[in-house]
Amino acid sequence: MVSLDESLLTLAQAARTLPNLRGNGNGVNAATVWRWAIKGCKGVRLETAIIGGIRYTSREALERFVVSTTAAVDGTTTVPLCTARQREAAIAAAERELAAS
Repeated sequence: MVSLDESLLTLAQAARTLPNLRGNGNGVNAATVWRWAIKGCKGVRLETAIIGGIRYTSREALERFVVSTTAAVDGTTTVPLCTARQREAAIAAAERELAAS
């Protein structure tokens, strides 16, 4: 899920950040990113959040999407990526659990 502490992008902005087949720096079509968000690709959906009626994704979600779809095509498994804040929260929870025992 997209977190508010990630680098948020509208889907149109996200489309412009990705490389395309022509290599001209214009990015992929925005409809492609919308399709990834709504229908997915290779069984993986792009994580999004709706804020004020506008659908956003993040640079981090794009990275997770690319890693997961590449793994799906290659037939490998991926380790779920997490944000720095999620990792810190997991460490803190583990430390609290250890101290309680």
